[in-house]
Amino acid sequence: MNNELERELGWDDTIEKENEFIILPAGDYNFTVTNFERGRHNGSAKLPACNKAVIDIAIEGPKGKTVIKHNLFLHTTTEGMLSNFFTGIGQKKKGEPLKMNWGQVVGSKGKCKVSIHKWISNNTGEELEGNQIKTFYAPENAGTPTQNQAPVNQQQTQYQQQPANQQNQAPFPTTPPQQNNGGYQPGAF
Repeated sequence: MNNELERELGWDDTIEKENEFIILPAGDYNFTVTNFERGRHNGSAKLPACNKAVIDIAIEGPKGKTVIKHNLFLHTTTEGMLSNFFTGIGQKKKGEPLKMNWGQVVGSKGKCKVSIHKWISNNTGEELEGNQIKTFYAPENAGTPTQNQAPVNQQQTQYQQQPANQQNQAPFPTTPPQQNNGGYQPGAF
């Protein structure tokens, strides 16, 4: 790994680093989630418009480290894929409901099945290929947090403090639900 700090380049800077695009052979790999971004799917023939999470999955392969961008769509038709991911990082136990805890995603580790996806470029007509995640495997002790991950209390609120790199993003949902609690206003104890 290069220890040089990332920085903006000037117009007259000298460059030397080459872009090395590594395609992993199909197979099973250990991974670390290195980034998570909130996004929006605009809708398609297969899936209506919905929120989406774009997850960076870092994998150390035989030829070096590569990062696979993986989309998780927040829609009932893809709920099984969400469960597969959260089970794979140790937040969800098989057969039990889970309130998704996005604040615990970055740094999570697990194991996944990687395949090679081939397609034809609309611009050049040439066949291209890249990696994609086919599935996430449940840890041996499903529900037990994986390395570098704090245990998840399923009764935590969805409005907890976001990590420093996500503090400017609104949590899902963006407004707390209104409750009729007989005029009771919670206060600090």
